[in-house]
Amino acid sequence: MGEYDVLVIGSGSAACSAALRAAKGGLKVLVIEKSEWLGGTSAMSGAGVWIPANHVAAEAGIADSREDALAYLRAVAPEGWEQKEDTLWGAFAKAAPDMLHFLSVNTPLDFRLINEPDPFAEAPGGKLYGRMLSPRPLSRRILGKFARSLRRSTLPHSFTYQEIVDLDLYHHPIRAGLKVWPKLLWRWLTNSGGQGTALMTGLIKGCLDAGVTFQPGTRAVTLLQDPDSRITGAEVESEGQHTKIVARRGVVIATGGFEWDAEMRARHFPGAFDRIGSPRGNEGDGQKLAASVGAQLDRMDQANVYPCLPTRYQGKSHGLPMTFQAEPHSIVVDRDAKRFVSENAFNIGEAIDARGPDGAPIHLPCYLVGDHRFLKTSLPFRWYASYERDWIKKADTIAGLAAKLGLPAAALEETIARWNGFCAKGHDADFQRGDNGWEAYKAHGPENRLKPIDKAPYVGMTINRSILGTKGGARTNERAQVLRPDGSIIPGLYAAGLAMANPIGTRAVGAGTTLGPNLTWGFIAAETILHQNR
Repeated sequence: MGEYDVLVIGSGSAACSAALRAAKGGLKVLVIEKSEWLGGTSAMSGAGVWIPANHVAAEAGIADSREDALAYLRAVAPEGWEQKEDTLWGAFAKAAPDMLHFLSVNTPLDFRLINEPDPFAEAPGGKLYGRMLSPRPLSRRILGKFARSLRRSTLPHSFTYQEIVDLDLYHHPIRAGLKVWPKLLWRWLTNSGGQGTALMTGLIKGCLDAGVTFQPGTRAVTLLQDPDSRITGAEVESEGQHTKIVARRGVVIATGGFEWDAEMRARHFPGAFDRIGSPRGNEGDGQKLAASVGAQLDRMDQANVYPCLPTRYQGKSHGLPMTFQAEPHSIVVDRDAKRFVSENAFNIGEAIDARGPDGAPIHLPCYLVGDHRFLKTSLPFRWYASYERDWIKKADTIAGLAAKLGLPAAALEETIARWNGFCAKGHDADFQRGDNGWEAYKAHGPENRLKPIDKAPYVGMTINRSILGTKGGARTNERAQVLRPDGSIIPGLYAAGLAMANPIGTRAVGAGTTLGPNLTWGFIAAETILHQNR
């Protein structure tokens, strides 16, 4: 039986943020990870981190405030969310800048601003610059014996987030590589990586330096409780052996989502489904553990929904997050062959996942349709599409394409004709594609916003719901303490990241509003343990 002050279940960004803060507060911390790989979904990510009112922006003379951040969150949230989530939004806005400064001081992470606006920059409190950050590259070698245990990604982590933005890697991979080849060579020689590799290398290194113990290959199977229902630790399994671990001050659940549990995914995300872009270990362990001790599970229908290309990961089919749906000469249509969203919309995943009053999807299955010029815009697209050879359908006529996709031919012809009319006029009267700040930024110039679909052969493919991580789990208060359905606290139990009922759901408020809040809620959980749980 091992004894610690804090047990953290999971090893991603939320987990390591909690572990580091607790360890720096003088506590003895154990992080367990059920797979052999450390870093969770965060290690695979692009490591865009959305943190308002951060010190990096302040040092660059960029004005922002916690008050503006809270106003922005309130303005852009889904209708009806404020009553339940406003207290948590306030806690996030208050703690996020402190969290980032803490990481900058206590890890090798060097965060730099990314030239991306808030997706709703026109909303109250929105900003065109200063809230998006990502770390500079770090060498895995600084992790010592854990260097080979860091989870690898399907994304090109030889590049930084900013380099991918600046060099337009998706459209011009060869040119991008030639422009920065000395940097790429150096990173290869030093076993360095940017994006999620850098983020989790820095976090794990900070944790190791603070005395945190990491134990991969260890799965929590049961939470332990005393007679007063306080969580006192967990029973874990490692190499077929069961052991009890005591956590005197608390247990933090930070195990990620449940998207790889087929039954849970089908129950909470019914309808057509394409791909998953997270580690296969995201099977809802944390959600199940929390429910087993009476926690309320909430926001189980929320997720980071984003288009994914087919790829392979660790020898199996996988999803690669990529903005391939916003290319010229193409549009997205629903099962009735009607457009329902701007293809450049940052939250297109929310539109694809839209539900009716009965919880059933209202647009799925969905399709991307275009003409042959769509296929010429990106070499990486054609490369990854080859992993699913039957995915792309081709036809010499729109009616022929509709037949192959199972769409009503007359409706598809009408939709494409309407789109082509918008292209001729230079304005999308239905969904204003490319008009707002975010969409104009992502369109790579006004000449790419509206392009007709009128040159055979025509192409089409599914663009159904793909998930990078579900965002439902244990309902918590503003201190990350897990709650029962009656609102009472389960003492000694905390949840953070994608294992909690995330107050920022499927509708993201920035490119980094998975990682930014995840890091912050891990930090908040540890702060609560340090200051209230004595």
